[in-house]
Amino acid sequence: METRAPFVIVGAFVLAAIGAVFGFLYWLHNTGGLGARTDYYVQFDGPVPGLLVGAGVLFNGIRVGEVTSLALASDDARRVNATISVGVTTPVRPDTKVGLEFQGLTGVPVVALEGGKQLASSVKVTTLVAEAGAGQSMTQAARDTLRRVDTVLADNSEPLKNTIANLQVFAEGLARNTGKLDGIVSGLEKMTGGAPPVQKTTYDLRAAHDVAASGRTIKGLLGLPEPTAIAMLQTQRFLFSPGGDAPGFADAMWADSIPKLLQTRLIESFENYDIAHAPLRSVDGAPADHQLVIDVRRFQIAMDGEPMAEIALSARILDKNGGVVASRLFKQGQKIGKIEPVSAVAAFNAAFGRIAKDIVGWTVEAL
Repeated sequence: METRAPFVIVGAFVLAAIGAVFGFLYWLHNTGGLGARTDYYVQFDGPVPGLLVGAGVLFNGIRVGEVTSLALASDDARRVNATISVGVTTPVRPDTKVGLEFQGLTGVPVVALEGGKQLASSVKVTTLVAEAGAGQSMTQAARDTLRRVDTVLADNSEPLKNTIANLQVFAEGLARNTGKLDGIVSGLEKMTGGAPPVQKTTYDLRAAHDVAASGRTIKGLLGLPEPTAIAMLQTQRFLFSPGGDAPGFADAMWADSIPKLLQTRLIESFENYDIAHAPLRSVDGAPADHQLVIDVRRFQIAMDGEPMAEIALSARILDKNGGVVASRLFKQGQKIGKIEPVSAVAAFNAAFGRIAKDIVGWTVEAL
């Protein structure tokens, strides 16, 4: 005996399942289910490429509905009328902006609503007018721009041709006068200071070597910080008194600023006397028992009489508490045979050699 299949029941179940699926998709697609909707009419004054019935409607980027109809305006062939259906809670205002957005890689168009500050009036908003060019895609905008550029070039073809011809004549003139132009540019560089810098000659100060041995050593740890000096002496240039310069000294300079150079060579002079107990720079870290504080009074070439290299240093020895143990002013001068850097440096070395020996001997005796 054969069992007859209940075809009617099976068919009804399949149809119900298909209907449920389509109903769920409809609810999901509209992001609001079958809730209450409000219809608005949108006028586009131009083409709406790719816009279809069922396309989404976004408000500030959030989907609120869909396009329910599209039609060409009967009174204006350029205008497109669309009907959109959105949730009743969507805050559509009279000044809400309407446009098209193209989403994804394929550029699927959707109707985009944005903002609106005006409060809803007593008259219900039913029609929205899209902004001019709202349906224009990036491709179409690029085409329109290129079309306008082409029009401008076509309208000005003759002036452009003349401009290019003039540029060619100018370039040929430059090519014929390259040598003269190089000379002009070189002159301008010299006049404005833009020429390559002249290499300066550096001179050093020599420490005292033959420091007489008194048989005494420097007691305790002595520090010799960088000498103090007025701003004028914080330089590597050769200084003249009265102020000014002398021929041949513009490209001459000391190996370091005058205070730092004096500090280095005084420490070296102490080392030549007693390297085991020579003073340290204050930055060397060890706390000193005494400080030899130097102030630079003069380090210059005197030109008000016979040219002479002059050095004057004020020295004080301080204890740990800052008390003055001893103080003295050291001055030395040396005649300069010829006003030139080499002779001047030799005179400074002779004067500094004597003053360094005096400072070393005085410091050893004071400590």
